[in-house]
Amino acid sequence: MSFERFVAQRHAAGELVVQPRMGFDQPAAMRAGLFATKYANATTVGTLTLDSYTRVRDTDSAEHALRNGIPLNGYPIVNHPPEVTRAMLDGLEGPDFPVQVRHGSARPADIFRAMIAAGLHATEGGPISYCLPYSRTPLDEAVRNWAYCCDLLVAAEHPGGRPHLETFGGCMLGQLCPPSELVAISVLEALFFYRKGLRSISVSYAQQTNLQQDREAVAALRRLCAEFLPEATWHVVIYAYMGLFPRTPDGAMLLLGKAAELAMSTGSERLIVKTAAEAHRIPTVAENVTALEHAAASAKGIKAIVDEDNQVYREAYALVDAVLNSHGDLDRALVVAFKRGLLDVPYCLHPDNAGQARSTLDADGRLGWSELGSLPLRGIAERAPSGRITSSTLMSALSYVQHTHDTQALEQPMTAIGGEPR
Repeated sequence: MSFERFVAQRHAAGELVVQPRMGFDQPAAMRAGLFATKYANATTVGTLTLDSYTRVRDTDSAEHALRNGIPLNGYPIVNHPPEVTRAMLDGLEGPDFPVQVRHGSARPADIFRAMIAAGLHATEGGPISYCLPYSRTPLDEAVRNWAYCCDLLVAAEHPGGRPHLETFGGCMLGQLCPPSELVAISVLEALFFYRKGLRSISVSYAQQTNLQQDREAVAALRRLCAEFLPEATWHVVIYAYMGLFPRTPDGAMLLLGKAAELAMSTGSERLIVKTAAEAHRIPTVAENVTALEHAAASAKGIKAIVDEDNQVYREAYALVDAVLNSHGDLDRALVVAFKRGLLDVPYCLHPDNAGQARSTLDADGRLGWSELGSLPLRGIAERAPSGRITSSTLMSALSYVQHTHDTQALEQPMTAIGGEPR
C-alpha cells in the first residue's frame, strides 16, 4: 500500500495519522525508533530524518563522523549503502507502516537517489521552502535541483503505489509569517510538483499563534488545492508549532493538544508532532512516543468545522495569482516573484528574499502585515498599525506562544497525591 492510500484509509476511518521527526545515525538505533513508532498507541507513519551534513551534501564529514563514533543528528542515508537501509527497514516498513524521508536540502539529488535505491518513495520539501530558510543556495538553482528530483521520483519504479511528495511551504521560518503567505507557498510548491508529473501530494501548514486564524488558513489551503490540483490525490499535514516551544512539559503538551485539535477540526489527515523536550534538546524515542500518543488521544472526538470564504483565502489567492501571472513557466515564475517582491517572507535573510514585508501580532495573537513591501495585497490586506520593530518587540513576538502556554500550564490547579486538586 502506498503512503497516500494508507493516510486516506485511516482518515476515512476517522483517525488522525501522527508522525514524529525522528532520525538516528546508526541503523540499529534508527530501527529501534521506527519500531517504537509503529507500535505506539496511535495511528502512525515512520520517519527517517536525515542529518545536517547530508542536508548540505557534506558526505565526507558524515563519513568521518560514522567512522569515528561522532554522533550525528539524523540518519545519513547517502553514506549508508542501500542494502543497509533496506535491512534496517525490513519487517517494519510496509502497507501498514509507510516511512517518509525528511531532510531539509536545497540540493537533494543524492538524497533522492539513495532513498529510491533503498526502496523508499515518500519524502518532502520544496524549491522555496528548503532554500530560503535553510541555505544560501540561489533560488533559481534550488528550483532546477528540485525539478530534477521530481523527475527522479516520477521515473522511479514503485510496485506499492505512486511516489508521494509533501510541500514544506506552509512552514516557512516556522513562525511570524502571516498564514496567507504560508498557504500560498504551500500551494505553489504543490503546483510545482503537479506540473512535474507527481499526482500524490500532501500540503503542509504549521500551527501559528491563533487557533481560529489557523482554521481559516487550512480552509483556504483546502479550497486552493481543490482549484489548482484537479487530478491529484492530496491531503493536508499539520505541523505542531515550529517556533519557540513551551519550556514546561504541561505547556508543551497543551500546545501539542491544540495542534491535534486544529488538525481534526479542519479535516486534516496527518499531524507532525513535537515533544515536551523540544525547548531543551533532541528528544528521546520514549519522548517521541509520548508525544504521538498524546496527540492521538487529544484528537479523539473532535469534529470538523466548515469554514468557507475568509480573509486568509483572499490574500493567499491574490499571492498565488500574482505569481502565476508573472511568467508562463512556473519554474521561472517562482524566481521572478521573489525578485519582484511578489513573495517576500518576513525576517528571512536569504539574499533572494526582498526583506521589505513585515508581520505583527495583535492582542489576540492573530498574525497580520505591518509592512507589505511589494506584495500584491494592497486593497486586500489591511496593514496593521504597528510601531517600529525593535529587538524587544521581535523577541516578544517570537516567545508569544511559549510564554502563553507555559503561563496557562502554570495557572492550572495543582493535583495532590491521590488525585485531588489543591
